[in-house]
Amino acid sequence: MGQVCLISGPPGCGKTTWALQRLQQHQGPCAYLRLKGDKKAGLEQGADSGIDLAWLKDQVPRLEEPTPSNGAELKQDNDGLTLIEVQQFHPPSQKGIEGLGDDVRSKLEALQLHPDQLLHFGRDPELPAKDTLEFSKLEAWHTSLARSVWDPNSLSSFWFELVNGAYGDVYRAKGLMNLPDGRAFFCNWMVSQESSQFLPLDTTAPPQGRPSRTSELVVQGKALNPEGMQATINDCLLADDVLAIQQQQLQQQQPTSQG
Repeated sequence: MGQVCLISGPPGCGKTTWALQRLQQHQGPCAYLRLKGDKKAGLEQGADSGIDLAWLKDQVPRLEEPTPSNGAELKQDNDGLTLIEVQQFHPPSQKGIEGLGDDVRSKLEALQLHPDQLLHFGRDPELPAKDTLEFSKLEAWHTSLARSVWDPNSLSSFWFELVNGAYGDVYRAKGLMNLPDGRAFFCNWMVSQESSQFLPLDTTAPPQGRPSRTSELVVQGKALNPEGMQATINDCLLADDVLAIQQQQLQQQQPTSQG
């Protein structure tokens, strides 16, 4: 039988990083699912914007997303591995999936997923605990950047401002950002870390127009300034005419094949 493993924990504790390492070590078929945990007063969940799934599929191209049909197939496959990630601010009060709330349980039942391993960051020694923080209050903000392309220098400036308090007390920020040369970066920061991660995606898009892949930004913290963040982002994104000029220059710089 295949394995179904569910991990839970607060924002930024390392759930997706741990999942990536586990998936990269696994040689057989695999799937990943992200679910929202129980709602808590004063603690806003980060939006399920597709960032984690897009990043993991880029790094592990064979990765699937569970459905009612393939969920059962993966369980029957002896080499199958399904990882489920749940944002859960506090350790579950009960054992088993009952401790994760009715919403999580009903979604797992609909997908015919029955975890045989449940781990919580900050509780179980199998998981790293260095980035596991306790939150009493947390705000969340999300913006879609679909088909948006950043000016690279402006992206660097915005991110520096973001994690250094220009738009509120930011504890957690992650996003997928497109650049005019066709590259995209997974930008990742947690207040417990010394610095941000800027990790390039393996897949690139041709520098022609606006890419259609996932591009989102999720921010969590206190006293956030959504209007300020959005206004700065709007100033950092390339307009159609500027993007066309930059991409034309990039295309001219590319070596041409000779017959």
